[in-house]
Amino acid sequence: MAPSSVRRVYGTLTAVLNHAVLHDLIARSPCRGIRLPAVQPVERPVLSPDQLLGLGEALSPEHEAMAYLGAVLGLRWGECAGLRVGRIDFRHSSIMIAEQVTRGVGGRSVSGPPKSAAGRRILAVPASLMRVLADHLERRDLTTHDVEAFIFATADGEHPDYSNWLHRIWYPTRERAGLDWLQFHDLRRANATGLVLEGVDLKTAQTRLGHTDPRLTLAIYAQATTEADRAAADALGDRFLRRERRNTGRQLA
Repeated sequence: MAPSSVRRVYGTLTAVLNHAVLHDLIARSPCRGIRLPAVQPVERPVLSPDQLLGLGEALSPEHEAMAYLGAVLGLRWGECAGLRVGRIDFRHSSIMIAEQVTRGVGGRSVSGPPKSAAGRRILAVPASLMRVLADHLERRDLTTHDVEAFIFATADGEHPDYSNWLHRIWYPTRERAGLDWLQFHDLRRANATGLVLEGVDLKTAQTRLGHTDPRLTLAIYAQATTEADRAAADALGDRFLRRERRNTGRQLA
């Protein structure tokens, strides 16, 4: 198993055994002093704005808005799939994230609350994305009175199933867009990188992404890019080499 998978399994096992200790089922947990494999960050391409537009054009009209929710707001696929009409506030240009689609018993998709308190949040939405959502609802013949209706739904009005959506919608779309490497979660990663490049403070980025721990925001999502590296180099050059530039200017004069 991959190191990250090992750590997830170990975390679950630890929780089970700690529960057993708490209820005097065992004397102590054997999950002590275990050396876990180090998780190395995976370098992945960062989706560009032009690539996002190409992806949106390749998607069918009923799914286009989901890509923009992933990239512009950083929503997880499950948060997009669980979004209901009543959670969109057109008056204040915001969206409340209060449900998500997850895998339930037997692998069946179910709608439920976010996995943490940080996942339940209200996000400000740019006007351009609000227009995309308004057009999406109009195409689906929905109004703000259809509060319980899913924004993205199957023919019978239920939320989409991840595996079915992945194979029927996502894989063919990314192939048409020439983005065979793209995963839906890469939209969220692009959002986090964009927050960093635009100078958004860490606390705001953490809140918008729904992270409990700010270290997750930095370590996993805020990937360094060529653009950011060049900006950093230029900024430090301006800071420390001003005197040298002035001296060079006098000599040239």
